[in-house]
Amino acid sequence: MPDNSDILDLSKINIEKAAINKVSASTARFYNIMPIKIERDSVVVAGRDLSNMKLIDDLHFMSGLNIRMVAAKEGDIKKAIERYYGKEEESLGEVIDEAEKSTSKIPIAGKAENDVDKLKEIAASAPVVKLLNMILLRAVREKASDIHFEPFEKDYKIRYRIDGICYDAAHPPRNLSLAISSRIKVMANLDVAESRLPQDGRIMIDIEGRAVDLRVSTLPTLYGESIVMRVLDKSIVSLSLDQIGVDEDIKLKIRDIIKRPNGIFMTTGPTGSGKTTTLYSCLSEINKIDYKIITTEDPVEYDIEGIIQVAINPKIDLTFARTLRHILRQDPDIIMVGEIRDTETAEIAIQAALTGHLVFSTLHTNDSPGAVTRLVDMGVEPFLITSTVRAVLAQRLVRKICVKCKKEYKPSEPELSEFGISKEKIKGMKFYKGEGCEICNSSGYKGRTGLYELLVVDDKIRGLIVKRESLTAIRNAACEAGMKTLRENGLKKVMEGITTIEEVLRETKEYI
Repeated sequence: MPDNSDILDLSKINIEKAAINKVSASTARFYNIMPIKIERDSVVVAGRDLSNMKLIDDLHFMSGLNIRMVAAKEGDIKKAIERYYGKEEESLGEVIDEAEKSTSKIPIAGKAENDVDKLKEIAASAPVVKLLNMILLRAVREKASDIHFEPFEKDYKIRYRIDGICYDAAHPPRNLSLAISSRIKVMANLDVAESRLPQDGRIMIDIEGRAVDLRVSTLPTLYGESIVMRVLDKSIVSLSLDQIGVDEDIKLKIRDIIKRPNGIFMTTGPTGSGKTTTLYSCLSEINKIDYKIITTEDPVEYDIEGIIQVAINPKIDLTFARTLRHILRQDPDIIMVGEIRDTETAEIAIQAALTGHLVFSTLHTNDSPGAVTRLVDMGVEPFLITSTVRAVLAQRLVRKICVKCKKEYKPSEPELSEFGISKEKIKGMKFYKGEGCEICNSSGYKGRTGLYELLVVDDKIRGLIVKRESLTAIRNAACEAGMKTLRENGLKKVMEGITTIEEVLRETKEYI
């Protein structure tokens, strides 16, 4: 950051209209910059980061002029944008029309797909850059977790996944698919000319002054490349057990377990149920100078200061098992294994726990007792499981009722019946759902919270594991010891007015 004497006070200078006309409102908001004046063949632009050459290159392409950056405070820039551009900005439809005109002569298939220079030229065209920037800007504003770019025979769809559900964002013309995919590949440093093989990449970018990490995955399909961008907005990530919806009684037990010097703590659930976020919330609590913490993940999702993180790479045989072996030679106190996928990884994790390490990991099972039987199915000896596994946390993510349009309602008998509760049991209780408003995109939901089921491995459960008892026997023993099932935890959150019966049923349908 420059010296304070070099920082402009935007409220005290005259900003030229000619400069504003060179940069669109959506571009100014996306990059959080403010054009100030024209100097010969250059636009003087106020920004927070003067060393961001990528930003300077993008602005040069979009304005056709040279860019000279000057420093200003982030808050002053946002105020200037609102003052000079107002709250209105170009519609997505207008930007799509502009991009279509600029690429109207680009063929959908043929030689252009293999011409690297041509593809890069397409990707760098100002309307295409502006279009993708607006798509990313809206995704971040609406807190989308993923952006889907999907080619079909006659359509090209862009969809956002918000709170676990996909919504249509735009339907650009088919002939823009090549331009958009080329732009994404350039940003992610992927092979622009390769459309026959899947590729994975990463984009680190500032959007409206917020650090955003985009994970890019491309997949060749019948009608072009399907691209999915996972959006990790670091400014809204809450890595704390107090912020992810864990009940107080479960939270106390987890905190007791993760303060122990050794053993294994696992989270389980389907893909996208928040397992890694929960483990990182645990690591954040015990991330102190006293401990050496190393993680191995596929990929590394959160960058946390003080923790050594390793991304596995199967292409060069850097697997979970191989990485874990080498981690043990690095004198760690605490280890996180992104996922136990095979017997070899499970056995090394157990060996690590037996030799005095605290190990965190994830597993794919429907519920917490299922994690125990899954390890046995992998070939892990029951006595090793009982010696090391301290607890298993099963979880799901459910949408929260939108507080803006939240209304009381009476659930129907079929709803109550499917949920397993009677009308008599709910006397005096209140139920809520969202009516739908502009804040929640008429869905009735805004944000998500977790449902949790914690299995603590006590002496009775250890005895059942050693005897290789059934999943049902282990679950019954856990419930007798006080474990609340996912469905029961869901009912509690329904009664608290946090979520709906419909949501809990949707996420626990396969739960037995």
